[in-house]
Amino acid sequence: MNIEIDGYKINYKKTGSGDRYALILQGWGTTMDIYNSMAATISDSYTVVQVDLPGFGTSDEPREPWNVDAYGDFVVKFIEALEIKSLVLIGHSYGGRIIIKLATRPGIPFEIENIILVDSAGIIPEKTPAQKRKIRRYKILKRIFNIKLIETLLPATVEEWRSRQGSADYRNSSQMMRACMVLAVNEDLRKLLPDIKQDTLLIWGDKDTATPISDAHLMDELIPYSGLVVLEGSGHYSFLEQPQKFKSVMRSYFGLE
Repeated sequence: MNIEIDGYKINYKKTGSGDRYALILQGWGTTMDIYNSMAATISDSYTVVQVDLPGFGTSDEPREPWNVDAYGDFVVKFIEALEIKSLVLIGHSYGGRIIIKLATRPGIPFEIENIILVDSAGIIPEKTPAQKRKIRRYKILKRIFNIKLIETLLPATVEEWRSRQGSADYRNSSQMMRACMVLAVNEDLRKLLPDIKQDTLLIWGDKDTATPISDAHLMDELIPYSGLVVLEGSGHYSFLEQPQKFKSVMRSYFGLE
């Protein structure tokens, strides 16, 4: 299904049934269909909404770089457009960032019943000396390669260097979405965690290298009403790598078994 929000064509779908709602917010660079199995874990008791955020899947890209707050503004308008008054928020990776922002935003026009954060982003780790040196080298080379003369004389060299910078998500994103991603990853949300008042379930893969298990323990420590379930042997997509265990955890949490 498509809906228009502020002139953006947005792709979304609903599955399941019931008067209670859950909204899944996706990780960076994914499409909403990746979360079909996640939606299916509770769709016998909830109406589950999946959405391609602006710039993801087939939804229109932002017309200017959006930070996490701007994506939060969009989600508020999306929920209002669907006339949902109360819901559970489920976020994977980048989707968790948005939820942390929304859960601590005053005056939102709907009730957040519960929160589930799955391998969530939001914590900026302390950089090691080696990482700091790499960043310094990158900034020096960036200044060099941004000189127009160098770019004119050696366009292939400059493009090859640029293609090797950043994470795979960054390299695979458009120029606009790269700008959005930079705004997201440079914001540490740990200061907001103590202000989350909703009951919060954290589900994490202990082999996650994108958002390491140390982030999960820190979130569990700082969020007042939280509980952490670790899916051993799984990584950043723990819900796909351990589907049966993930399903069991979700259904137990929602009291569906």
